[in-house]
Amino acid sequence: MSAGLGMALFDTGVGCCGVVWGENGIVSVALPANPRHGGGVAGNPAGAARARTRASLAAAYPDAAEGPVPAEARAAIDGMVALLAGAPVDLAEVRVDLAGVPEFHERVYEVARAIPPGQTLTYGEVAVRLGMPGAAQAVGQALGSNPIPIIIPCHRVVAAGGLGGFSAPGGSATKRRMLEIEGALAPPPPTLFDDLFADS
Repeated sequence: MSAGLGMALFDTGVGCCGVVWGENGIVSVALPANPRHGGGVAGNPAGAARARTRASLAAAYPDAAEGPVPAEARAAIDGMVALLAGAPVDLAEVRVDLAGVPEFHERVYEVARAIPPGQTLTYGEVAVRLGMPGAAQAVGQALGSNPIPIIIPCHRVVAAGGLGGFSAPGGSATKRRMLEIEGALAPPPPTLFDDLFADS
């Protein structure tokens, strides 16, 4: 199944991400192995962070080869970079390859892809849109298995009382950072620590 797959790394507002594509669309997106939350990657040089993202994708897709990026994959990468720079980019038209993904998960992902940048739904609201009220936990499990974050924006689905979990590297801190960039959450107020370094 992995024959003919291509792979590329790209830098975003949360760090180095990776993407794998095939003839039927985007197969996988890897969020940074060492996410960046505002500043640099603490204790991890950029090269090490890129190496970890590459290793993560290579382990999952050992036959994916780095090389020239076709136009369709390049457009998807450019869209993700713009989105994570704060542009209100809609990635709903990017082709994704969900071969082997359970049908219920596909339905959850379809609802998630319809959430515009800067907006969120709760797990329960997604379940209601699927006509399955009470299935919030199953929705959360499906989103936790999302192979194509950013393009399938699982970070825009939150718990009723807060952010909820996030299975990607960096956990809920990465989720919060992505929602802040998109304007769905206000960034935290500056701390005394920030103020001290702002004056230095």
